[in-house]
Amino acid sequence: MNALGINELTNKVIGCVLQVHRPLGPGFLESVYQTALAYELS
Repeated sequence: MNALGINELTNKVIGCVLQVHRPLGPGFLESVYQTALAYELS
């Protein structure tokens, strides 16, 4: 994968992380974020 492909993938992953964190906010256990992120990535 070239640098552009990695940048696109990184942007998509960060976007998914933000989609999870915005509605949940801080304070949950890591496992809650992990489960929500797995759902968002699928």
